[in-house]
Amino acid sequence: MGIFSRIFKVVQAETHSVVDQLEDPIKMTEQGIRDLKKDLAGAMKSLAEVKAIAIRMRKDGEDQKKLASDYERKAMMLLQRAQQGSLDPGEADRLATEALTRKEESTQRSNELLTNHEQQQKLADSLQVKVNKLRQAINKYENELITLRARARTAESMKKINKQMSQVDASSTVAMLEKMKNKVTEEESLAEAYGDLASQAATTDEEIDRALSDVNTTAAAKDSLAALKAKMGMSGGSESSGS
Repeated sequence: MGIFSRIFKVVQAETHSVVDQLEDPIKMTEQGIRDLKKDLAGAMKSLAEVKAIAIRMRKDGEDQKKLASDYERKAMMLLQRAQQGSLDPGEADRLATEALTRKEESTQRSNELLTNHEQQQKLADSLQVKVNKLRQAINKYENELITLRARARTAESMKKINKQMSQVDASSTVAMLEKMKNKVTEEESLAEAYGDLASQAATTDEEIDRALSDVNTTAAAKDSLAALKAKMGMSGGSESSGS
C-alpha cells in the first residue's frame, strides 16, 4: 500500500505540474508568439507568390502591348511597300490584314493581362496590409511579454517574501528576543560584579604594598641618619637626649 501511495503522489505531482505549465501566462504567451510568427512566415510566402504573379502579369501585358504596336508597324510597312511597287498589292493587303489581326489579339491579350495585374496587385496590397498588422501585433506581444516576465518575477519574489513572513511566529520571536535581552543583561551584570571584585582585590594589595613601603622607607631613613651622625662625630645618645 505504501508503494502505491507513493506512486499516486508522484503522478499527482506531475499532473499538477502539467496544469501549472498550461496555466503559466508567460509560456502561453511565448507559444502564442511562436504561432503568430509561423503565421507571419506563411503570410509572407503567400504575399511573395501573389506579388510574383502580379509582376509577371504586368510584364506579359506590357510585352503584348509592345507586340501589338509591332504588328501595326509591320502592317503599315507592308502597305507602304505595296504603294511603292515593291510588293504585290493583294499580297500586301493579305499580310497587312493578318498583321492587324494579330495586333488585335495582342491588344486584347495585353488588356486582359493588365486587368488581371490590377486585380492581383490589389490582392497583394491587401495581403501586405494584413502582414504589416500581423508583424505589428507580434512586436506588441513581444514587448508585453518583456513586461509580463518582469511582473512575474516581481510577483514570485513577493510571494516568497510573504510566505516567509507568514511562517514567522511573531509571539515566539518576541519571546526569544526578550529571553536574549534578559540573558545579555545577566551577562552584563555578572561582568560588572567580577569587575568590582577585581577592583577590590587590587585595592587591598595596593594598601599592603604601601604599608610595607612606608615601613621600609622609615627604617632606611633612620639608618641613614645614624650613619650621618657617626660621620659627623655625633653620638646617638645626644639624639635621645635631644629628643
